[in-house]
Amino acid sequence: METQVELCFPQFNTSCKKQTHTHFESIIIYTLLSSFSLLTMSLNLLVIISISHFRQLHTPTNLLLLSLAVSDFLVGLIVMPFQILFIEPCWFLGELMCALCYIIPFITVCSSAVNMVLISVDRYVAICDPLRYPIKFTLKRVQIYILLCWVYSVFYSFQILFDNLKQPGSYNSCYGQCVVNINGAVDLVLGFIIPISSITILYMRVFVVAVSQARSMRSHVAAVKLQRSVTVTVKKSELKAARTLGVVVAVFLMCYCPYYCVTLSGADLVVGSSSEVIMVFLLYLNSCLNPVIYAFFYPWFRKSVKLIVTFEILRPLLCRHCSEDHVHCRKAKNGL
Repeated sequence: METQVELCFPQFNTSCKKQTHTHFESIIIYTLLSSFSLLTMSLNLLVIISISHFRQLHTPTNLLLLSLAVSDFLVGLIVMPFQILFIEPCWFLGELMCALCYIIPFITVCSSAVNMVLISVDRYVAICDPLRYPIKFTLKRVQIYILLCWVYSVFYSFQILFDNLKQPGSYNSCYGQCVVNINGAVDLVLGFIIPISSITILYMRVFVVAVSQARSMRSHVAAVKLQRSVTVTVKKSELKAARTLGVVVAVFLMCYCPYYCVTLSGADLVVGSSSEVIMVFLLYLNSCLNPVIYAFFYPWFRKSVKLIVTFEILRPLLCRHCSEDHVHCRKAKNGL
């Protein structure tokens, strides 16, 4: 006796066939996505509250980290829950929603890449041109850079998916399928090669200059010992920030490279394929790992989290009149 094939839309002759997962696979997938979604939102929300609330943390570099945390928070809040729908064997929300559901992921991916470039430029100027850094990276200028970053990400995402939004479902081979087609060459060059090349070149320059400056400072004569000691302290702080953000960039590369390497083949993004699930999981994992890196390397983040979790952040004295002799304030004042 032949087994009847289940269709997504039995009333249509061109309906897609259901490719169901086993019950065990479905439980594992839903549990992992739900857990990572909640964890990603929670960790990035702590970063957002920490930097937004404490005025001592309102530095140019931390504002860039705040923008990155917002992008990662949106991944946990919106992108991951929608991914659960993509894993389902059939798409029931319509052809237009299929295209729209890819808008937010593309915006967050693009904004993360551009934020990484801005962070790299920030560290480059701080290390290689410290005298002009306070002029080039003021709070107002950084806010403008962040705004342009998000405007560019939105514009870029709509351009990448323009054909899918103009003619929804034109790339589907049957009813119940969700397939989008993107300009792989444009996405690869503008979304990956140029940002990654910029980040790599800038960080290589940062570490070369930092090592050179450290050697130069060690060779100073004893007559300028006091001046050298102050300079070394500043440079060590900047170098520590560069190393920490270098780890963030390295994790970013490891999570994003597989996705763009696969796009070199020009294949369509078929929902439910094993390669798509793995690539998407790595992309989302990066949003969860960034706050973990902050917790390991940034003392101000660990102290801020402690104040938030213990509700000490609600104390008026701490919120509005943070004293300079408070341990947290002394640490937070230095930003990184």
